[in-house]
Amino acid sequence: MYFRDVIGQQDVIERLVKDAQAGTVPHALLFCGPEGTGKLQTAIAFARYLLCRDKGTAADSCGKCPACVKMDKLVHPDLHFVFPVINKSKTSERSTVSDDEIQTWRETVLEQQYFGFEDWLSAIDAENKQASIFVTESERITSKLSLKSVEGGYKIMIIWHAEKMNQQCANSLLKLLEEPPAQTVFILTTDTPEQMLETILSRTQRIDFRRIPEHEIETRLQGPGYQLDQDTAQKIAHLSGGSWLKAISALRVNAESDEFFDYFTQLMRLSYGRKLKDLKRWSESIAGGGREWQKRFLAYCQRMIRENFISNFHNPDLNYMTEQERQFSVKFAPFVNENNIIGLMDMLSDAQRDIEQNVNSKMVFFDMSLKTIMLMKQ
Repeated sequence: MYFRDVIGQQDVIERLVKDAQAGTVPHALLFCGPEGTGKLQTAIAFARYLLCRDKGTAADSCGKCPACVKMDKLVHPDLHFVFPVINKSKTSERSTVSDDEIQTWRETVLEQQYFGFEDWLSAIDAENKQASIFVTESERITSKLSLKSVEGGYKIMIIWHAEKMNQQCANSLLKLLEEPPAQTVFILTTDTPEQMLETILSRTQRIDFRRIPEHEIETRLQGPGYQLDQDTAQKIAHLSGGSWLKAISALRVNAESDEFFDYFTQLMRLSYGRKLKDLKRWSESIAGGGREWQKRFLAYCQRMIRENFISNFHNPDLNYMTEQERQFSVKFAPFVNENNIIGLMDMLSDAQRDIEQNVNSKMVFFDMSLKTIMLMKQ
């Protein structure tokens, strides 16, 4: 990951480069912002930049020096990662630490680059277990940073989702954050700084990441690796809400949209006709898909409900639907109104939560179809 790979956040990058070139890099940085805005990616790109030996006065790493070669595989000895894990330890004397999952972490970062907390939980097979950064981790951090830099430069500690540090771990790091060894840089990232201890916040220099402008997401989607046409890229950029993760999710849904559209229209028509036997078969068919597919379908349903509600205001500039979705909306939109819009969205949100918690999917979708019958009559 280089600075050039980060989508948006140019003002943040320019500030970091300026500090690095002036030799005024803060010893503890806190990257804050919504999920999918590039905090971890910027942290890794900045670590590469600090460790690069041949960057000179360039605004990005050279990509050729030994340090950059090691960074290509995230195996530089002076770069350390801490991230939430599931405690798989069978002894009370030691909890699971990041090093126990480091290979999975490297593979996830290198393969996906942009990924979310739920993606990480899936990668480590968390199921319904709580991921955290345990107190044993603080002991590892202190031990690693007490040693001299292997290559004679910076030592960098990236703590992803720092709000997941339990209180013991966070308290154990206070002195180290305030007075770290020479040429040590902490980079903490979080989506929710309000969940962090005030004593941690006060010891870090905060940098806020703004939502990515739609035009930057649109441009990236039309570039190498995606090459979408302008209309599709514009639609997905609008749906992203300034998050590249949501853009990728919307892109995946866009590829499945014909299938999702068929299932959505079936649900609405069968619910309107109160055809319970057909709805039961519909629920069983949906339940046959994987849970990630089901979650994407529910996200598509939420978008369709939202777009049809907006369609009632007769302002085409506010709508982002395909031609077949628009044709269906002509007759369907009036059924999504002020009386049921909140109920419909809450119903879909509840179903999504239940699927994430591994509730029986046949029950979830049949219950959803029954609620749809009642809500569509309002």
